[in-house]
Amino acid sequence: MLPDDAVTGPSEPDRHRVVIVGAGIGGLALGIGLIEDGIDDFVILERSDGIGGTWRHNTYPGAACDVPSHLYSFSFAPNPFWTKTYANQPEILEYLERCADDGGVRPHLRTGWKVATAEWSENDRHWTIRSDDGRTVRGEVVVFATGMFAEPRPPAIDGVESFEGALIHSARWDHSIGLDGKRIGVIGTGASGVQIIPEVAEVASHTTVFQRTPPWVLPRPDKPYSDEDHRRFSTDPEALAAVRDELYRAFEGTEAFRLGNPITEVIATLADEHRAAAISDEDLRAKVMPDYALGCNRTLVSTDYYRALERDDVDLVTDPIVRITPEGVETADGRLHHLDVLVTATGFKVGEYLHGIDVVGRDGEHLHRRWADHPYAFLGMAVNDFPNLFVFYGPNTNQGGNSIILILEAQAGYVRGALDTMKRDGMAAIDVRPEVLAEYDRQIQEAMLDTVWSTGCNSYFVDDDGRVVTQLPHTSAWYARRTAEFVVDDYEVVPRS
Repeated sequence: MLPDDAVTGPSEPDRHRVVIVGAGIGGLALGIGLIEDGIDDFVILERSDGIGGTWRHNTYPGAACDVPSHLYSFSFAPNPFWTKTYANQPEILEYLERCADDGGVRPHLRTGWKVATAEWSENDRHWTIRSDDGRTVRGEVVVFATGMFAEPRPPAIDGVESFEGALIHSARWDHSIGLDGKRIGVIGTGASGVQIIPEVAEVASHTTVFQRTPPWVLPRPDKPYSDEDHRRFSTDPEALAAVRDELYRAFEGTEAFRLGNPITEVIATLADEHRAAAISDEDLRAKVMPDYALGCNRTLVSTDYYRALERDDVDLVTDPIVRITPEGVETADGRLHHLDVLVTATGFKVGEYLHGIDVVGRDGEHLHRRWADHPYAFLGMAVNDFPNLFVFYGPNTNQGGNSIILILEAQAGYVRGALDTMKRDGMAAIDVRPEVLAEYDRQIQEAMLDTVWSTGCNSYFVDDDGRVVTQLPHTSAWYARRTAEFVVDDYEVVPRS
């Protein structure tokens, strides 16, 4: 990690060939790749105190990945020693820390660096990146790897500030707050809520779950790996690769997001059977039955969520929340649910890409102004009038089936190809052609019509105008093929003088 006094000199900010914003999975993938390419002139700016991104911030009870561990890992850094099928947050963070060490990116990392602005200079073809406390760096190319699950979304509920108990957002868990014997309320039954609820129910005197939309839930076959498995994986790379390949093919073939895909009925049946087997109470089973198509929301995996809802000391409340009071939560049926701790598992500002960062391109164009109607980008990464800028996990790159790491690795490879081309051919700047971006966006939106997301889904996949802004209407293999080669003809080029 570079010292603070290396961030800016007394008169001129330091300059780098590449500035990466964010030390999560995408930032690590690119940083490690740059070192492999012999590029040492780069810096990674991270607002927190270390690497890991969402896996550093999300430490709530039960935090785990819903993609199997051997698939939710870098293709270039397989891990023979995952403890179980679905890794928990501490193990994933430990893996990423190890990748950072083995990949050699630590010397390029600057922590406590919250980016506030990034501004393009047409005169010298560089970006100037400023932190919220006034520090500055300059970069020829800037890559925003800030992720899609970075900024927590607080609940928009009247009176939330008046609550006199302990208030915790799932993405910023306060471990100093004791839960044992407390009356705990959880607002939200999405990915984090479904993981938190079984954990807090074990220690609370009573747990109240406030559900707005029941999720589709699949069973979680979380088999532990044995010592023999570890020995085999660590001594036989082909056996380890075969496990990953099997998982990849299974997930890649799960295209339940496509309208009319026969796998959708198979998955829905599995979810129905899981619900029926786990919940004996018919009224409760009716409450958790989704009334929307499978795939409209994120499909979750949990074996203990439904069991937790059946506990005598757990209530599932489906009446809408009217307000939050100093004592608890008031619902539309007139009840006041008295609470000591209120957990808001209300997710993230998902569609607000580069939230809190003012990006200014050519002729003073602001990226957020450009994206005022809806965010869009060529390959989810590039926007015209913003030269030498790439966004990882940007608009319409979220996976409907497979591991997002496959997408992030593909994006890192694409940027590495761009850097290689720029150096080889003497380019000072590249700017995606507006007609190329427009045609790509047209193709993405046309392909979106063949997905369940275009049928009127109410989820974070869709913005207020009904446009799908997060999802990729294709498989990870399609995206990998599309980004396998940096095609310079897609860009307007400024040669080095």
